[in-house]
Amino acid sequence: MLLDSRFEKLAAGLAGFSAELARGERVLIDASDVPDAMVIALVRAARARGAHPYVQLHRARISRELAMGAEEAQFAAHAEVELARMQRMDAYIAIRGSENIFESADVPSAKVQLVSRLMKPVLDHRVGRTKWVVLRWPTPSMAQQAGMSTEAFEDFYFRVCTLDYARMSPGMKALNDLMCRTDRVHIKGPGTDLRFSIKGIGARSCGGSRNIPDGEVFSCPVKDSVEGFIQYNAPTVYLGQSFDQVRLAFRKGRITEATANHTRRLNEILDSDAGARFIGEFAIGFNPHILEPMRDILFDEKIAGSFHFTPGQAYESVGNGNKSQVHWDLVCIQRPEYGGGEIWFDGKLIRKDGLFVPKALQKLNPAYLLGGR
Repeated sequence: MLLDSRFEKLAAGLAGFSAELARGERVLIDASDVPDAMVIALVRAARARGAHPYVQLHRARISRELAMGAEEAQFAAHAEVELARMQRMDAYIAIRGSENIFESADVPSAKVQLVSRLMKPVLDHRVGRTKWVVLRWPTPSMAQQAGMSTEAFEDFYFRVCTLDYARMSPGMKALNDLMCRTDRVHIKGPGTDLRFSIKGIGARSCGGSRNIPDGEVFSCPVKDSVEGFIQYNAPTVYLGQSFDQVRLAFRKGRITEATANHTRRLNEILDSDAGARFIGEFAIGFNPHILEPMRDILFDEKIAGSFHFTPGQAYESVGNGNKSQVHWDLVCIQRPEYGGGEIWFDGKLIRKDGLFVPKALQKLNPAYLLGGR
C-alpha cells in the first residue's frame, strides 16, 4: 500500500523521537476514527525499529453508545481486561480523530463519572508505567474549530506535528531548571491575580516525547498554597461540553467559586470527587505555530504565550499528591491581543505579554523557535 509521505514522516517521529521504541518492545497503537493508512504507517514504523505493534480501533459513536448505558458490572470487567493488556505493553501511541467533538455531549454526568472512575487504573498505569505519546488526527471538524479550510488545516497540522522539537531543548532546560529553584509564583492579567508556591515540586519539560503537538514545561502548586482568582480566556471542551469564560477563585488551594457559561455543569465536574477542586498542574506553553484556541486541549495547552492551570489529578512524577478522576487543562493566553499578562518567579519578571524576558529563556520565544537566532 502506497502511503502519504506526511503519514510516514509523522509515524517515524512518533515511533522514534517520541516513543523511542526499541527492539522487542510491545506497543499498543490506539486509534480512534483515524484513516487505516495512518495506522498502517504506524505499524510499519514500529516494525522498522524491531518493536511488536498491537492495534485497537475505536469509533466515537460506538463509544458514546457504550457510555450511555454504562453499568458498574460491565465497565469493571472491561477495565480489568484493559488493565491486563496495558500491563503487558512497553509503549502506547494514541491517535484520536473525531467527526464531531460534541459526540458525547448528551452522555449523563453520572455515566461519564462511572466510566472515568473505573477506567482510571488503566490510565494511571499507561501514564506512569509505559512510554506513551498521544495526538489528535486532522478532520473537517477540527478545521471548523480552527476556522480554516480542511486543506489549510491539514497543512498546519503536519507542520506543527513534525516541528523540529530538538530546537526547544536549550530553552526548555533553562526554564525547567528555573522552575525547580522557584518558590513563589505570581500571575497577573485581566481578571487574574494568582499567587502560589511550587517549592520542592520540581518540573518537567515536554518537547515532543509525550504529546504531539508539544511545547510546554510543567510543574504543580503546593496543594494548599493557591490564593486569588483566574479568568481563563481560551474556550474549552470537557466531557463533551463546551465552556467559555471559566472563572475560578481560590482559598487555601481549594476552588471556592467557579463560574462559566455553563456554571452548573462546571460545578458538577468540580464536585466529581474531593480532589477536583484542587490544582494538579501549572504549565507554561510556547509552541510557535499554535496561536489561536480551537477547543482541542492537545493544541490549546501549547499555545504560544499561554499557561494552563489544571483542576484535578496531579502527575506522580511532578505533583502535589492530589488525586482525582478529573484533569482539566484550562488555558489562559497572555499575548497582547488577548489582554496581556505577566508571570513572576520569586519577585522576578519571567514573561510579559507572552514573551520570555530573561536571556536564558528567550530561546523559547517564537523568533528563535521558528529558525531565528
